[in-house]
Parts: sequence; C-alpha cells; structure tokens
Amino acid sequence: MQIFFLSGLGADKTVFKFLDLSYCEPVFIDWIKPDKDEPLNQYALRLKKLYIPDDAIIIGLSFGGMLATEIAKKYPSAKVIILSGAKTKNEIPSYYKTGKYMAVQNIAPGILHKWLMLRMKWLFGLKDQRNIKVYEDLIRNSNPVFNKWAIYAILNWQNTAVPPNIFHIHGTHDKVLPYRNVTCNHTIKKGGHLMVMEQSGLVSKLLKEIITTKEFKGSVLSSSASQFADPHLK
Repeated sequence: MQIFFLSGLGADKTVFKFLDLSYCEPVFIDWIKPDKDEPLNQYALRLKKLYIPDDAIIIGLSFGGMLATEIAKKYPSAKVIILSGAKTKNEIPSYYKTGKYMAVQNIAPGILHKWLMLRMKWLFGLKDQRNIKVYEDLIRNSNPVFNKWAIYAILNWQNTAVPPNIFHIHGTHDKVLPYRNVTCNHTIKKGGHLMVMEQSGLVSKLLKEIITTKEFKGSVLSSSASQFADPHLK
C-alpha cells in the first residue's frame, strides 16, 4: 500500500524519518519549481498530476497539509491526513497575515530567513537533541527561493472550504499554528508543530490505526477542536 507524503515549509522527507512506516510503502514527494506568483492551489494540483494518483492516501505536514487540502477538494476519492496543518485561511493566525502587507518575505534574503529559522526552533516544540540536529540540517539545506515563494503563497491563500475526505491531527502545544485556531478530528496532548518527530511513536501508532484498521472518516468538524480531542486529554 502506497502512502504519499508532503512535508512542511523548509523541510524534506527527513522530517518523517522517525515514523514507523513498516506497514506501507511510503512515497515522499519532492517539491517542484513553482511558477512566479503561482497560487498555492494551482501548485498543489500541478504537483498532484505529476506524482499522486486520484485515489491516493496522502499525509501532509504543515504547509504540506495545505497542499493536501487543495488536492482533497479537487479529488474526492483521495484520503487525506493532515498533521500540524491548516485546512483554511481562517486557521492561520491573523498576525501572520500582516506579512502580506509588509512584504517581509520580499525584503529578507534567503540567508537571513535561514538565520531566523535556526534561532526560532523553540517555536517547533523540539527538545530532543537528535531532533534539533535534524531540524537544523533541514533548514541549512532548504531552498531559499522555494521558501520565499511558499511564504507568499501561504499569506495569499484564500481557501475557506473543508472537504469531507480529510482527517486532521493537531497538537495542543503547537506554537506555529496554535491549537485554538483550528478544528481537528484528533488531538495529541502536548504535541508541538513537529510532533511528527518529538512524538513519533504516538503519531506512528495513530496513523497506522487510521489507515489500516478504521473506515476512513474525514472532516465532519466541530467549531471546537476539543470535541474531537484525545479521550485521555485532561
């Protein structure tokens, strides 16, 4: 069984390296070159047409979850799982959107963006030194041209529709996309933005359960994420 993975902004397949994927055949999608000022939805569909079947199981992390949402809207036979992501523009904090008007992404050169990201790792909830090292390597090896486009695309993303073929997993301690801003199907207690690394055992178990032992039930979402919280969350 193939499962297609879309990583986050500034990341590649390495971010998934701690997951147990022994039950499937993971396919890690590499980024393609975006067109100038290309909207996020158009990029997502171009990427899908190149690499992903219509009825695929797709796991999208953070920025990858936004791309996966656009694919789910267009292809109802796809089954999408979002980790630490946003399904609509309303789940992105409003204070990020000021960047759309300040055009920070156009002012800061790529090297400055990397410098900032390396000094903001606390945002991602990383504590294990092994995971911090992986994160630092990811940022150093990231493509500043792609990152600049992706920031532009996120700030200009206009989606408000949540298709029914999405299952959203989010952590209570996510500082990048705060838990209070999202509605989700399953909550991970104390999960940070990169819980896919920090809590890889728990995330692995949950993904396997959703994919192999349950009938896939997507986003019949409440206005309160806590309604779908982990029953052990107190």
